[in-house]
Amino acid sequence: MLYFDRSAGASEWAAVTAAAVCAQFIGDAAISTAREYFAVGVKPRSLIKPLAWIFFVDACLAPVGFAAGVAGSLWPPAYLLPLPLLLLTRLFAQERAKRLSHTLELSTAYRGTAFLLGDVIEADDAYTGAHSRSVVDLAVAVADHVGLDARSRHLTELTALLHDVGKIGIPKTIINKKGPLRDQEWAIIRMHTIEGERLLSQVGGLLTEVGKIVRSCHEQYDGRGYPDGLAGGEIPIVARIVCCCDAFNAMTTTRSYRAAMSPTEARAELKQNRGTQFDPDVVDAILAVTTA
Repeated sequence: MLYFDRSAGASEWAAVTAAAVCAQFIGDAAISTAREYFAVGVKPRSLIKPLAWIFFVDACLAPVGFAAGVAGSLWPPAYLLPLPLLLLTRLFAQERAKRLSHTLELSTAYRGTAFLLGDVIEADDAYTGAHSRSVVDLAVAVADHVGLDARSRHLTELTALLHDVGKIGIPKTIINKKGPLRDQEWAIIRMHTIEGERLLSQVGGLLTEVGKIVRSCHEQYDGRGYPDGLAGGEIPIVARIVCCCDAFNAMTTTRSYRAAMSPTEARAELKQNRGTQFDPDVVDAILAVTTA
């Protein structure tokens, strides 16, 4: 609570209050962004909206403190008038902290489950596991480049890690076959996105949402993908990112049936399919982060 000198004018009181509020905003912003960045890798720009809401609430409460300070300088008991509001705000803050803590605990649990599934994928098929982990790094870099918010970035990480989880149920004779696949074998391969959604939905919670995105990771921007023939904006942005990153990594990796392309050749392939197979904005982002 500020104390106001009766000899000071209203403009001086307002200036002091404004300076105190600005100092609080700057301090809170610096501490919050530093903590989130170094603790969980959240980019500062992802916190703009959440911090803006918090600062809006603080700005709304500032006039209450200002009014109490003015009234208290004239009648000291007036300093006690904001106490009920402050106590109520404190209760709301505690409740919000509990909910946030619960959310973070769930997020950590889902993240742990996702990485455990990633280990299962790698144990089941070394190439698929290593490929998925490589796709994670590129997909997260692309998500940052296009400016996804913190939650979408988290979904991108989990989806990239688990986009091939459905291949666990596909015979290795098909996955590791040397040479072209028959139509029947392709039909089996294309079921892995649906199987991935089914497996993740059994875990529940956040991974159910990840499973829905995994289902769309082989949809194409022009609508010629599978399993649902979605096109353009119908495809979740996270799925569009993972799809393109998946293709780029696959092209630059040696498989049993073909040699790897060079990164330059793979980037040329992305350009050729920009706007048809792949989202143009995602292609541009991959070109930017792989040539930086």
